[in-house]
Amino acid sequence: MKKLTLQEKQLTAEALIHKIKELHTPGETVRLMEVCGTHTVSIFREGLRQLLPEGIELVSGPGCPVCVTDQTYMDKALAYADRDDVIIATFGDMLKVPGSYSSLSEAQTKGAHIHVIYTPLEIIELGKQHPDKHIIFLAIGFETTIAVIGATVKAVAASGLDNVFFLVSHKLVPPALRALLDRQAGHIDGFILPGHVSVIIGEEPYRFLAEEYHIPSCIAGFDGVEILSAVVNILEQRKMQHFYVGNTYHSVVMKEGNPVARQIMNEVYEPCDDIWRGIGMISESGLSLTGEYATYDAEIALPITLDRPSKEIKGCQCGSVLQGLIKPNECPLFGTSCTADHPVGACMVSVEGSCAAWYKYGYASGGLSWED
Repeated sequence: MKKLTLQEKQLTAEALIHKIKELHTPGETVRLMEVCGTHTVSIFREGLRQLLPEGIELVSGPGCPVCVTDQTYMDKALAYADRDDVIIATFGDMLKVPGSYSSLSEAQTKGAHIHVIYTPLEIIELGKQHPDKHIIFLAIGFETTIAVIGATVKAVAASGLDNVFFLVSHKLVPPALRALLDRQAGHIDGFILPGHVSVIIGEEPYRFLAEEYHIPSCIAGFDGVEILSAVVNILEQRKMQHFYVGNTYHSVVMKEGNPVARQIMNEVYEPCDDIWRGIGMISESGLSLTGEYATYDAEIALPITLDRPSKEIKGCQCGSVLQGLIKPNECPLFGTSCTADHPVGACMVSVEGSCAAWYKYGYASGGLSWED
């Protein structure tokens, strides 16, 4: 696909905005949910909200894996971190994710063995370097990272290491979209579908949106033109009342996705019910290690019992933000006790979190007032 010059992108964007205005009925409210956190950041960075006609509203969805990791999972991670014989291996963006009573960052300051990694395969070397410790990798993420972590599980099995384990809380996007629609959360009129996830799973898993719910959707890339193209596609589907899974990211997303990645996922994992922060239990929205790979499940190999019940953070409205029920600036903690420097909720912790994007590109940068 030819890369557009800046001038060509501007002209294309202007044409797309003109098309959107033609397709939109003045006075009608259309709420489109961008599922992916990276889309949320791109929408802010490129000022797309200000370009769209009044009545077309972009709302953020549960598309940040750090944000939807629930308190109970973090409480388990912290319980493991409290053990002298355990080293927690994790990506850095998990350090400040709040559990019910603490965070990994706080545990680290108190002496917990927490090792930040940059690629999952680092846990193999970590296991070799510390044969007297149990290495527990915090395996979270959507389909984008599930296949990579699945390949790491296979590599650990092939290595013969018996001290490396996985605390798994992967999340699957399609079941979450079904749950949002079943709950009629926020009255969603269409979905801008995630590009990275769709590279792995393709178009097929989203077909239920059109066939069962008669909801338009479109897979989008990450620059302004690609996102605007997806909005046009969704509005055209609404206009024609002909619903399907659109794809304006053909250069990267194939209809069948990535067969190799999907095969690894199917081999290593099986679907299970899972809890999403602030949303609750969603049927078959998670994955657990299966077959011979269940040996590496930390909760099976090293069972733990939490000494006090998990609880949500008082006043935090992450769940409502993730479902598109409220905007981040409508949370009473936003910009006061919860800021980018001192995050209270998970949506402010991650750079892809809705609250973090609103704070950085909206209020803090002067791009939007909190009332916008």
